[in-house]
Amino acid sequence: MNKVVSNADAALEGLRDGMTLMVGGFGLCGIPENLIAALVRSGVKGLTCISNNAGVDDFGLGLLLKQRQIKKMIASYVGENAEFERQLLSGELEVDLTPQGTLAERCRAGGAGIPAFFTPTGYGTEVAEGKETREFDGKMYVMEHWLRADFSLVKAWKGDTNGNLVYRHTARNFNPMMAMAGNITIAEVEHLVQPGELDPDQIHTPGIFVHRIFQGEKYEKRIEQRTVRQRS
Repeated sequence: MNKVVSNADAALEGLRDGMTLMVGGFGLCGIPENLIAALVRSGVKGLTCISNNAGVDDFGLGLLLKQRQIKKMIASYVGENAEFERQLLSGELEVDLTPQGTLAERCRAGGAGIPAFFTPTGYGTEVAEGKETREFDGKMYVMEHWLRADFSLVKAWKGDTNGNLVYRHTARNFNPMMAMAGNITIAEVEHLVQPGELDPDQIHTPGIFVHRIFQGEKYEKRIEQRTVRQRS
């Protein structure tokens, strides 16, 4: 099966209005920049996006928010995006804020075929409202449901034509979990190599989870919050 496609636009074939997307990354680290740009060009609307955050105003998923292409965000952190805040407070955007570890586990559960699980995180807070709670060994837990998506969009450092992926350092973040939980998983990579060129012991996402792969280009790799020390 040939999984290689020519570019990000070709990779998004079949994407339609109203679909649910998982988008890898943490802040601006490890985000699928080429695929996000292709989403903007496609003009697709009414999306539900599952991602740790929504980028910043002029980069990452913030570009989709600016074009009003996202209907609902399921996210953990949204503090760096003023447009996100404006749309949330005005009622233009539906938001499901989820504790970060819970979000990661909901994605992992979706890929592992586990429809629900119990976690102590959020018990006694607004996070638990309307959800089943249960006591285990004297401690209260909240039931959370898995997350799955029509498309999962992930970014890797290296990948081979069979779809095996290697992430680099902290750019791994949410990408492996989301790669497992999409009906169609698309991987953009910085380096596309032939089968056998990747060390099997270094593969983070096996190719069985990846349906389409392409080599990206022109990565900006912007830093979300630049922190420097004063010269002594």
